[in-house]
Amino acid sequence: MQLEFHQVDAFAARPFTGNPAMVYRLDKWLDETLMQQIAGEHNLAETAFVVKEGAVWHIRWFTPEAEVPLCGHATLACAHVLFELYDEPGDVIDFSCLSGALRVTRAGEKLVLDFPVRLAEPCMLSREVEQALGMPVEAVLALPGAEGVQELLAILASEAAVRACQPDLAAVAKLPGLGLLISAPGERHDFVSRYFAPAIGINEDPVTGSTHCILTPYWAQRLGRSELSAFQCSARGGELHCRLEDGRVKIAGQALLVASGRLLLP
Repeated sequence: MQLEFHQVDAFAARPFTGNPAMVYRLDKWLDETLMQQIAGEHNLAETAFVVKEGAVWHIRWFTPEAEVPLCGHATLACAHVLFELYDEPGDVIDFSCLSGALRVTRAGEKLVLDFPVRLAEPCMLSREVEQALGMPVEAVLALPGAEGVQELLAILASEAAVRACQPDLAAVAKLPGLGLLISAPGERHDFVSRYFAPAIGINEDPVTGSTHCILTPYWAQRLGRSELSAFQCSARGGELHCRLEDGRVKIAGQALLVASGRLLLP
């Protein structure tokens, strides 16, 4: 069996920036164990699989070690592949996933993700988070999930602190939730962030669309406006344009195809 794959740099205007994702457009679902093995073989932050079900594309995302309920950059990558390589008609693609309905709209050179708002709440984990980060935090918030904490958000004092942070990844992996998000006011953007998820095989994610569903409502309330510029200051880096609108988060960015090939399976 041969399967086509496409590697896309998401939230990127040039190669080798943004966040790389692998995309598989399937006619029918593969066995879940096989999809996880394929994701491990590619060893990118996310490998996405899409299957057309009626008028909607069903999408699933796998890290090298686990399936996740929501992923922004790999959704952006899937939309780019469907529009540019598979001639998906129109300017809108509707997806369904474990987190509900998603939509991606083509707007000139950018693609706009329409994602659910994810509201984080203050929690009592400041000491544990400070120990994992090796620096003080202004606040710690938690995104609740079905089994307790889904994500943690730590607010730092400055962009310089976010950039300088060198967390103890073993300690981060022991924190509740999928990963630890750190953020602060930006110097040239409204806010900056980084995201560490060693518990699911991602020491640091280059650019994370889904975390901006948490960050956008937080910073919109704190800064008093609904349109925000964001930068995820990882080594690769990526710029995101975020808007809070009618209980949804709109996240716009560019995407670029960098490789295509075939996976050969017995």
